[in-house]
Amino acid sequence: MEITINGKEESMFGNPPEVGETLPKFKLEDADGNKVKTADIIGRITLLSTVPDIDTPVCSVETRKFNQEADKFPDVQFLTVSNNTVEQQKNWCAAQGVANLKMLSDENLSLGYAMKLYLPNFGALARTIYIVDATGKIIYRQIVPEITNEPDYDDVLNALKKVAKRVDD
Repeated sequence: MEITINGKEESMFGNPPEVGETLPKFKLEDADGNKVKTADIIGRITLLSTVPDIDTPVCSVETRKFNQEADKFPDVQFLTVSNNTVEQQKNWCAAQGVANLKMLSDENLSLGYAMKLYLPNFGALARTIYIVDATGKIIYRQIVPEITNEPDYDDVLNALKKVAKRVDD
């Protein structure tokens, strides 16, 4: 699958999972250095956001936006994954006051390869949003075609509202 970075085409590692497929097996690392496996994620509706580098403006804006939305969907776990180190993610979360979502490191590219979201020539993950139901089935997918653009938040949140209860502001 092709996406662009500043208008230049980049190839993903393969074809990312589609709606209706099951989340593949992968291992990530949380802020405490604990391994988080696919099996640990399943059981709740999950919004899984992948970003190329948390220390860049677009990734930062996106993650802060989902952090704000997490309060409105108490039954949904919000996860943001990048291949930044755990230390970089912890520093970013502390500096940005992000506490409503969980940052997970894919420094070893387990998710990147399993979900075919790794951009080998770019050296980072593509910008994607997945919504996964409690059984691990993918019910929504958005792959942002130009990595320097933000996702379509309205589309993501409308899809989430169809499967999860939202607490009004």
